[in-house]
Amino acid sequence: MLKSPGSQELRSFHLWFPNIFGFKGGIQVYSAFLLQALQELYPESEYEVFLKLDKQATPDLTFLDKTQFHFVGGWPKLMQTPVFATQLLGYGVGKRPDLAIATHINFTLAANWLKRVAGVPYWAIAHGVEAWDIQQPRLQQALANADRILAVSEYTRDRLLKEQNLDPHKVGLLPNTFDESRFQICPKPAYLLERYNLNADRPLILTVGRLSETDRYKGYDRIIEALPTILQQIPNAHYLIVGKGKDRDRVERLIQQLNLQNHVTLAGFIPDEELCDHYNLCDLFAMPSKGEGFGIVYLEALACGKPTLGGNQDGAIDALCRGKLGALVDPNSVEEIAQTAIAILNRTYDNPLMYQPEALRQAVIDTFGFKRFVQTLAALFSPAISYP
Repeated sequence: MLKSPGSQELRSFHLWFPNIFGFKGGIQVYSAFLLQALQELYPESEYEVFLKLDKQATPDLTFLDKTQFHFVGGWPKLMQTPVFATQLLGYGVGKRPDLAIATHINFTLAANWLKRVAGVPYWAIAHGVEAWDIQQPRLQQALANADRILAVSEYTRDRLLKEQNLDPHKVGLLPNTFDESRFQICPKPAYLLERYNLNADRPLILTVGRLSETDRYKGYDRIIEALPTILQQIPNAHYLIVGKGKDRDRVERLIQQLNLQNHVTLAGFIPDEELCDHYNLCDLFAMPSKGEGFGIVYLEALACGKPTLGGNQDGAIDALCRGKLGALVDPNSVEEIAQTAIAILNRTYDNPLMYQPEALRQAVIDTFGFKRFVQTLAALFSPAISYP
């Protein structure tokens, strides 16, 4: 039986993460916060963390000294999955933790086997596209047998319940969080204005995301297509895309076709320590996506006090609190994206909170800050949960 936080019944966790050190994608950031939150709630428990892609720990994350990490990233790529699965099952059978938590639903295949063989209960985290439209019967069964599934957004939870035969009482909600100490309001950084040959008065639209064929759903090309309309009303507007990937050549061709070379900058990769400065460089953060499970970048931009635009067909609905914290648009409508961006930049959009940076920052902290994340996680554990 798992009891409320502070109980000694929950003595050991096995945490199954893709990775948390180095690459900082959405699942990776979420996994790191989950580890931190669990250790805040259960500091006396034992933690074994299994990492499929990482090779070693780095000093950018804090964790309890007694935390045991198991790295598979140093193995040849073709060997990583079988070695990872062997670790999960071998340590699971040998140590029989009180709870295994997988932050990628594909890992539930191993968790389901471990539960049948050794009686180890497991929870799974459902983020976005990996949890949508699941057709694989074994994975469907593994999700159905999970003791609890935590979705990062109401959108993902609703899709899971609509698409899969799941007990709705087992599907909870634990939204994304962010590092409020890292993302703060500050003036437009002079070194970035110089780097990109901009001036502080030039209206700047920003998107942060990989330029990948699989990430086109983020909508950066729709913003480029909307720029000619935006420029008719705001002739000096500029668009900055932060991120690298194999879709860059196509994006560059689109920029040339629309004759926007003087109005779009592809920044490529930037180091993590420059991310906050890039948010503070912009006047509008825009990512009209249609495939985000949540979108931590929205929270980071809001924490920097920036007006934010997202799509109305995915987890951005949750991140922007159904329009309370930002603007939601049809991600397929270039015209709607353009007109909304114009209204925001002209400060005529009908949401006064978007033009109150300190209030906007406080609102996102109150709703999605780490303290709220820990409180929500504690509430998920608070009723005694029995396992067969």
